[in-house]
Amino acid sequence: MTDVTAVILTKNEEKNLKDCLESLKGFAKRTVVVDCGSEDGTCSIAEQYGADVYFHPFENYSKQFNWALDNTDITTKWTYRLDADERLTPALKEELAALALEHADDDINGFSTEAWLVFLGRVLKHGAANKRRIVMFKTGIGRIEDRRMDEHTVLSEGKSISCKERFIHEDFKDMTHWMNKMNWYATREMQDYFEFKEGKSAEIENDRYVAETRRKKFGFYYKLPMFSRSWFLFVYYYIFKGGFLDGRPGYIFNYMYHRWYRNLVDTKIYEQMLNPKPFEETGDLKQ
Repeated sequence: MTDVTAVILTKNEEKNLKDCLESLKGFAKRTVVVDCGSEDGTCSIAEQYGADVYFHPFENYSKQFNWALDNTDITTKWTYRLDADERLTPALKEELAALALEHADDDINGFSTEAWLVFLGRVLKHGAANKRRIVMFKTGIGRIEDRRMDEHTVLSEGKSISCKERFIHEDFKDMTHWMNKMNWYATREMQDYFEFKEGKSAEIENDRYVAETRRKKFGFYYKLPMFSRSWFLFVYYYIFKGGFLDGRPGYIFNYMYHRWYRNLVDTKIYEQMLNPKPFEETGDLKQ
């Protein structure tokens, strides 16, 4: 058992949570579930698996996760961040356990990895942008940055290294839920865009991969023509990155994410330009 506490934020996740908790067996010494008002069996499932369940009203992801760090008495050497629709593979658990021992007393304070995205029952191996993020960090050194979208773990000191293995991200209930989620994300993406334009920094310390991704996003992508740039993104991922090799699920994902979703973000940016409104928290997606 690795000296790590896994922290999971939930609302109405009974469909996903069991598999998530199963994947933590033999790895995490402790599991913390912070729920914001589930109306299904989420909390019961968490308790059945021995997780410590807390309740806290949802404001946004970063505040919720940081509340968990500050209020759930985490005493393990390491903290692991995951969502209910994510699963650790045996190979990743083995690699993380070895890295935790190897770097217990040096300045390597975080481990990052990517996801195998499962969409419509298929693992997308070509066109999906499986973003790398820090998933495990030394307790007390990592926190989630205060952003409306694309929140990453920030280390207060030291550096992170990359894992070879990936986790599984099966972020799919049905297309209606997926599209509702993308609509929720698009509002937050629009808000992030205007906050960046108004001077909020997109820089991140101790994570060169995320820093480079954001430089491309804000320094290149958003400078392309509005409503046309989503076509460029679709062609890049579907054709040049090989998304067509993932069959129909690959086409659906690449079109719906890189074309439809990104066009939706542009539409919300355009709407905000025409009719500026104060930004408000968009609430919790997990309905």
